[in-house]
Amino acid sequence: MRILIVEDDRKVGGFLQRGLREEQYAVDLCRDGEEAVHRAQVESYDAIILDIMLPGKDGFEICRELREKKVLTPILMLTAKDSLEDKVSGLGEGADDYLTKPFSFEELLARIRALMRRDKDYKTGVLKAADLQLDPTGRTVSRGGRSIELTGREYALLEYLMRNQGRIVTQTQILDHVWDRDYEGTSNIVNVYLNRLRKKIDKGFNPRLFKTVRGIGFTIDANRK
Repeated sequence: MRILIVEDDRKVGGFLQRGLREEQYAVDLCRDGEEAVHRAQVESYDAIILDIMLPGKDGFEICRELREKKVLTPILMLTAKDSLEDKVSGLGEGADDYLTKPFSFEELLARIRALMRRDKDYKTGVLKAADLQLDPTGRTVSRGGRSIELTGREYALLEYLMRNQGRIVTQTQILDHVWDRDYEGTSNIVNVYLNRLRKKIDKGFNPRLFKTVRGIGFTIDANRK
């Protein structure tokens, strides 16, 4: 899943980016309102972490502008202000949640996961494809009742594919959501991780769920023979 952080404090922004990447999220970071509005419109994000106190456009203005432009990505606002008036203002501009500094990283992580589950495109509950099950809350995976151990990146890739079950997703889309803009590794990294998932999830089971559509992309197909 891909997250945009809008935070002008380099220490806080760097801390959030490192922490979320360790949780296997793809994370982009920007430090001003103009760049934030542009990125949120041209890139596809699953959540936005938005600081209120920014140079130029503040978080309230950014949130209002994004909603006016029909950008519906879930927004978590961050601020050092904890007054009820500020919370009401943020939510009134279209934010989905509000977190006051200082906060624990564990709380921020829990709120981000909750926002993604509530988003209209991300249904709450266990994701299923044939006898494969992925529980986003517990971050567990099983097939045919057997628990499957995945690395963080393998899990992130599987979750993205299962949330897009029935759609063909391109390599670029996968890189955007499972890795991020700063990724500079090999171009075949998607194939490498798909092969790992095939060995752990498809080998010894029917149907084989992972499908490569030559020249287009990849999908999970629970109806394969």
